[in-house]
Amino acid sequence: KECSESEARIKAEAYCSVAERCRSEVAQKLWQWGAPAGAETSILKYLETENYVNENRYAIAFVRDKYRFSQWGRIKIVQALRMKHISESDIKEGLEYIDEEEYLSILNDLLARKKRTVKASNDYGRNGKLIRFAASHGYEMDDILSCLKQQGCGDEYME
Repeated sequence: KECSESEARIKAEAYCSVAERCRSEVAQKLWQWGAPAGAETSILKYLETENYVNENRYAIAFVRDKYRFSQWGRIKIVQALRMKHISESDIKEGLEYIDEEEYLSILNDLLARKKRTVKASNDYGRNGKLIRFAASHGYEMDDILSCLKQQGCGDEYME
């Protein structure tokens, strides 16, 4: 089913009014709605001039939400933003909004919760599982190791 350019623009305005959106998300929706082939560029340009879509604002909101609520690390956040075609400068600016103390506190809590459920025959196996778990959430190795040391998880294996 196709829709006209004006219908697609109105739908896109409503879509962007609900939550922060990036260009790639809006372009995907326009394609799903069956917007005319040449209309995508003009609709996106209109949405940017009217400030419905702002990639910088989107990157900041995305970073804040993902590290606080989804408990993602920097690596996973950066990868997700790159998949949405956000510019490196916007990604870098978004990452500056991470509060380092809160970020490490979230990682510490994440590891402490996981540590209670991990079954391993020794400290080495347990730490390996905890490291893989935190790395799968996108945290950097230095941060993971410092949090594990802080929790007293077998310092002799961390060298």
